[in-house]
Amino acid sequence: MKLQKIYDRAYDYLFTYGPNLLFGIIVFFIGLWVIKFLRSRMRERMGKRKVHSSLQPFFLSLTITALYVLLIITVMEIIGLHMTVFTTIIGAFSVAAGLALSGTFQNFAGGVLILLLKPFDISDYILAQNQEGKVVSIQIFYTVLLTIDNKTIIIPNGKLFNEVIVNVSRENTRRLDFEIKLAYAVDFDKAKQIIQDAIKSTENILTDQPVRVGLIGMDIDSIKLTINVWVEPSNFLTVKIALLEKIFKNLGAAGIAFPKAG
Repeated sequence: MKLQKIYDRAYDYLFTYGPNLLFGIIVFFIGLWVIKFLRSRMRERMGKRKVHSSLQPFFLSLTITALYVLLIITVMEIIGLHMTVFTTIIGAFSVAAGLALSGTFQNFAGGVLILLLKPFDISDYILAQNQEGKVVSIQIFYTVLLTIDNKTIIIPNGKLFNEVIVNVSRENTRRLDFEIKLAYAVDFDKAKQIIQDAIKSTENILTDQPVRVGLIGMDIDSIKLTINVWVEPSNFLTVKIALLEKIFKNLGAAGIAFPKAG
């Protein structure tokens, strides 16, 4: 009698839920094939569109995981296992995790935007967050700079992307600007010629770019000259040191007076 009841219940269950169960299994295996096909297509498309190598695994993993979750939820709904409670728990967990990891998510979002929009690239020299250096690594959560005095600086991408970024290497040339002060008693034309000669004899100054030497201001005890030359970004500091030293020595040798302190 008990076996008969078990048999009847099993028969009723199969009769009621059997078609849905069979349909759910079919949908599951078709879904697996579709996900596998989409994974292959995504790899090809990201390769053709030259998506950054650091982002490809993330986008692929995120998309495929979302498709698997969607497939499982769909199959469970088909076979009659409703997800209301499960969905509520997942939603609450997601909110709590989001609040706990808000800073991490901000850095992650900043990293994704940097890799997609490319305000700078590897080997670019940038100024940001009161720091400057050559970009040696762009990670999902942070960017690594190497300074000219060989210090490693790690900047979170959330802060980096939300602030001003000066990309010194984006253009092939950079203008070198500095000012010098001379006493009022100097021969201005002579001093200007000495500076121009120093510029012509200094290496790594771009000769196809405009050079400017001129009076830019007058103080109580001195006149102020501005000097503008163009260099390649990698030679900026080298040229600045060499040119300043040459101007200082040549002016001194010619008897050109600098203003006295105080």
